[in-house]
Amino acid sequence: MEFLFWVAIFGVLYSYFIYPMLLLFLPKSETTELGEHTDELPSISLIIAAHNEQDRIESKINNCLDIDYPKDRLEIIFASDGSTDATIEIAQKYKDQNITVLDVTDHLGKENAQLQAINQAKGDIYVFSDIATIIAPITIKLIVRKFNDKRIGAVSSVDKFLSQDGNIAGEGAYIKYEMWLRSLESARGGLIGLSGSFFAARKEVCRPWHIHCDSDFNVALNSCMLGYQAISASDVLGYYYDIDDPKKEYARKVRTVIRGLTTLSHRLESLNPFKFGLQSFKVWSHKVMRWAVPWFLCLLFIANIFLFDSSDFYSFTLWTQIAGYLLILAAHFSARLQNISLIKILYSFIQVNVAIAHATVAFIGGKRMSVWKPSTRSMS
Repeated sequence: MEFLFWVAIFGVLYSYFIYPMLLLFLPKSETTELGEHTDELPSISLIIAAHNEQDRIESKINNCLDIDYPKDRLEIIFASDGSTDATIEIAQKYKDQNITVLDVTDHLGKENAQLQAINQAKGDIYVFSDIATIIAPITIKLIVRKFNDKRIGAVSSVDKFLSQDGNIAGEGAYIKYEMWLRSLESARGGLIGLSGSFFAARKEVCRPWHIHCDSDFNVALNSCMLGYQAISASDVLGYYYDIDDPKKEYARKVRTVIRGLTTLSHRLESLNPFKFGLQSFKVWSHKVMRWAVPWFLCLLFIANIFLFDSSDFYSFTLWTQIAGYLLILAAHFSARLQNISLIKILYSFIQVNVAIAHATVAFIGGKRMSVWKPSTRSMS
């Protein structure tokens, strides 16, 4: 039991603390963020998948039309994933303004809609954006500069969230941590996953395209397979409004993990260190070990119960766990407690791991989420 206790401690700490520390000791890759300057701009295909977005698609179209890029080198493709509302009708009103509208009648998911757009895209670089993503006019030119470095295969944005009044919202500890970890991975061999809401890739990196795999993971993996690097660019920003109903955040986490497990089940070769080397290590460390944390937490608690009477140390650790879980339970019913910084971090940590456990059980039970329903976010 003592051995299991310390294995559980290691399992809980590894993905969040030990793995980032290991990355810090790895040498940085030689790729530069900006690459060499060139006056020749490549052709761009901006691809937006949408499902029943009649309330937001017009705002997104106007956002795309404001992009500062030569019109003869930018095509904008809206691919409707089986929309049953007025999404198609609204988008088609802009067909004479450099907008291509694809009516994908089968509701098979975002990745399938993206694939149909890829099959028609003419650009050298594909940029993928969700409906809720707000893109600054200069951003596409910033993305293009990254691809001047021939070693770059894909570029991920950095997520920035807006409050409902349009100002940049304060980032929580979890978001700050995730962006920091992404920057570590980016600088040391490349990302294992891009920002699914806003990223870009060379056209050859978008083959093969799996409609049952998250495109952000699939493209990052393809980049590695082709000898490219996927990077996070600090000046390529995607802006998003906060989710209207914070209670839906838990459901979003469950959905994200189920999609992640589904993706990994289709790309198991990414776990092979003999084929993918450092990238495989990152997949194990960032994905698999993090998804294992709720089970390590359970093992830690159970092992601690058996060790309770063996020493004052194990008695202390058990009572600490019990007090922590009771405090988190109280915070679940008290918004005031959740506003206390330390409690908020602990509450978010447990909420994430409950969602992971929920999603894992659902996945094992056969639940899959190839189709998607975007989180409800406002757009100005």
